[in-house]
Amino acid sequence: MRQGLGSKLGIGWRLHGDGGTPRPGEAVAPDERLSWGRTIGLGAQHVVAMFGATFVFPVLMGLDPNLAIMVSGVATILFLLIVQGKIPSYLGSSASFVGAVTVIRAGGGDSSAVTGAILICALVLGAVGVIVHFAGPAAIHRMLPPAVSGAVVMLIGFNLAPVVAETYWPQDQWVALITMVIVLAASVLLRGFWGRIAVFLGLVGGYALSWAFDALFGPITAPDADGNVSTHPRLDLSGVADAPWFGLPQFHAPSFDLAAIIVVLPAVIALIAENTGHVKAVEQMTGSQLDGSLGRAIFADGFASALSSAVGGPPTTTYAENIGVMAATRVYSTAAYWVAAIVAIAFGLCPKFGAVIAATPGGVLGGITVVLYGMIGLLGAKIWVENRVDFADPVNLLPLAAGLVAGIGGVSLQITPSFEFSGIALGTVVTLVGYHLLRAGVARRS
Repeated sequence: MRQGLGSKLGIGWRLHGDGGTPRPGEAVAPDERLSWGRTIGLGAQHVVAMFGATFVFPVLMGLDPNLAIMVSGVATILFLLIVQGKIPSYLGSSASFVGAVTVIRAGGGDSSAVTGAILICALVLGAVGVIVHFAGPAAIHRMLPPAVSGAVVMLIGFNLAPVVAETYWPQDQWVALITMVIVLAASVLLRGFWGRIAVFLGLVGGYALSWAFDALFGPITAPDADGNVSTHPRLDLSGVADAPWFGLPQFHAPSFDLAAIIVVLPAVIALIAENTGHVKAVEQMTGSQLDGSLGRAIFADGFASALSSAVGGPPTTTYAENIGVMAATRVYSTAAYWVAAIVAIAFGLCPKFGAVIAATPGGVLGGITVVLYGMIGLLGAKIWVENRVDFADPVNLLPLAAGLVAGIGGVSLQITPSFEFSGIALGTVVTLVGYHLLRAGVARRS
């Protein structure tokens, strides 16, 4: 009975081979695992991949980052249970709301108004997931055919490029470059398990390199994460000494303001496309048929975001960063995500551990993310190739070209004096609406 329940919930894993390093060309399926020692190592790599963005985005939104880390772990566990372990994904803090939250705060809104607006948006997203689950995924597939879903996946990955170029890389270009080389070299030159944790090795190597550069060359004069140029050490561990070993994050209740809700609601469009794109990316990597789980995935993201915002946390979303880790390692085991989630919850309850990870130099994050974000973008191209999308057809070519440039290039559309539509949301809408209007026009003409 317990085995049946565990299998239904996706928390029973069979050992892949002998639990050691998979043979070349093999992949570890979502319902498989390596030895627990290797699984813990892979879980640590997923923590590394999600930590920077999950910590940064709530800071940009004025929310407690320690709470964000903790609820990301809870949200991931809920997601894995709801999708019955069929979609290996990590739920970290969503970037889709940063612009809208900036508008809300500029208008005098406080954190409770921000989280209240996010809560309503999350409930809408959850309702869409329920509709997709019972009506079937056909509607989503009609709305997001391979040409469009590939563009959305590419948009999600390459839209993160400015984060690397403007936030992480300028903080220490040489450490970023060397860290990138470590990741590339480790993934290609190292054999077996060590090659599969190349991202983690890049983090450790970059961390140690930053410490060594501080000792040899002294502080660096460069921008910090906010873009302010100053002279500071590459690796600042002062926050680690001051942080307590145990402490609860800051909770607060949401409040509801109609103007704030209206500003945030368009993010639902981006989240539907983002979740669908991520499910498509995982489907392509694992070779599994995930149509029947799409509604569950969208609902799970909405439910997790609602729970997070109800206690004062940020919205969550399936993470491109962790999909990139899976693409690099070919280990799709959900057991590694359970490990990552439990570690994240522990970090959220232990400010000192959080301070250690938060001290990761920006240059190190730049070297890691320049690889991961690019891999996500190329997964979109993989969807196009495998579905033989015909770019000689202007219905495929033109709206996708416009949407990608609008989304990746940061084109904005001013809807009202206080609301701006841009980034992934605008790129997705241009791609979706343009594709379907042109397709309908061609059909009517025929």
